[in-house]
Amino acid sequence: MHLHVANHPLITHKISVLRDVNTPSPVFRQLVEELVTLLAYEATRDVRVEEVDVQTPVALTKGVRLSHPRPIIVPILRAGLGMLEGMVKLLPTAEVGFLGIKRDEETLQPFTYANRLPDDLTGRQVYIIDPMLATGGTLIDSIDYVLSRGATEVTCVCLLGAPEGVEAVRAHVGDAKVSIVLGALDERLNEHGYIVPGLGDAGDRLYGTAAN
Repeated sequence: MHLHVANHPLITHKISVLRDVNTPSPVFRQLVEELVTLLAYEATRDVRVEEVDVQTPVALTKGVRLSHPRPIIVPILRAGLGMLEGMVKLLPTAEVGFLGIKRDEETLQPFTYANRLPDDLTGRQVYIIDPMLATGGTLIDSIDYVLSRGATEVTCVCLLGAPEGVEAVRAHVGDAKVSIVLGALDERLNEHGYIVPGLGDAGDRLYGTAAN
C-alpha cells in the first residue's frame, strides 16, 4: 500500500477552515469541493492513458487521452457525495458508482446498505472517495468490495486520516495495489472512534445537520 499525505499550503489552509466549528455548511461544502480537486491531482498521477495523434492549428503532434476501460469514481454515501464534484471536474469522462456503507456506532463495524456499481470491474482503476479515514473499517470494506469484482488498482481519497485507520488498511490489503491520498494525517482516534483533532462529523457538516 502507498500512502501520500499532501503537503501544500493551500490544502493546509483550507483544512484549517474546515476544522473550525464556526464554518457554516455552505462554506464547508465549497471548501470540500476545492480540496478534493487539489487532492485529485495527486490521486490521478497514475491514471492510465494512451497515445493519440493531435492536429494543432500548426502541426500534427502526439498527445494522450484516458484509456479504456474508463476509471470509476465511487463516493461512499452519504458524506462522499460532497466530494464527487471535485473529482469529476478532473475526470469528467469517468464512470460514477455508489456504495452506501454505515458504521455501527457501538461496534464501530461497517455494513453495506446500498450498492450501485457494475458487477464486473475487471481491469478497472477505482477511485474511492470518503472524507474521513478513522478506524479504517469502511474503507477496508469498500476496497474489498471493488477488488472482489475484478478491480486492479484502488486509490482512496480522504480529507483527513488517523494513524490507526491507515495502519488497519495497510495490514488488511497486503500486496494489493492500493493507494491512499490524504489532505492531512491527524493525531489519533478518541474513545468514540472520531479523529482528533479532526473536523467533527463530515456528513453532518456538509448537509447542515450538525448542532453548533
